[in-house]
Amino acid sequence: MTPSLVVRPTEAALADALVEATEAAAREAIAARGVFQLAVTGGSAATALYPGLARARVDWAKTHVYFGDERCVPPTDASSNFRGADERLLRPAGVPPANVHRVLGEAPPEEAAAQYARALPVLDVVHLGLGPDGHVCSLFPGHRLLDEGTARVAALTDAPKPPPARVTLTRVALREARALWFLAVGAAKQDVVRAVVAGAALELPAVRVLREASAVTFFLDAAAAARLPAV
Repeated sequence: MTPSLVVRPTEAALADALVEATEAAAREAIAARGVFQLAVTGGSAATALYPGLARARVDWAKTHVYFGDERCVPPTDASSNFRGADERLLRPAGVPPANVHRVLGEAPPEEAAAQYARALPVLDVVHLGLGPDGHVCSLFPGHRLLDEGTARVAALTDAPKPPPARVTLTRVALREARALWFLAVGAAKQDVVRAVVAGAALELPAVRVLREASAVTFFLDAAAAARLPAV
């Protein structure tokens, strides 16, 4: 499919665009189904954009927050995606703790994945970071989980970057989602953004995910979008 592009000159302006899009998506989901189901990410995009997103005028009492993946570490660990989201977005926005569904990173990976799969709904919006190797969530190039065709959530203990133990949404869960939003900021993402938007490099997990999705939007600052045609 052809993705939509939202490009803004700065990280601050991109955060504003993400706020507007999130407010609209939340209103639509709550009007249609009574709840907004959002999965958040970690990494550089979350660090840059989530403090701004915390000011979004969203009915957080009717919003439930999930995670695209998690490192198998305690929730207080500096590398925990939950900790990063909690500090930058969840607590500042006032998301009710009961509406935050974290992966139990302190549990054995397979046990944590099974628990998360039982709790996971069809998601309205999934935020996806974009690794320089084209990985999304904890789906890495050449990894066996790229071909998982049944489970919506899976564990791995051999991630190619630390920590090796993780829990991740699979392509099954991502293609079920109503919308995927790729978030990328900074010049270091120029090459991978260009490759993924072009959609030809099937060895990249992000491209495989994009091709199966029902709706995809890229949220990019000018630096990340600099190598795209006509941007």
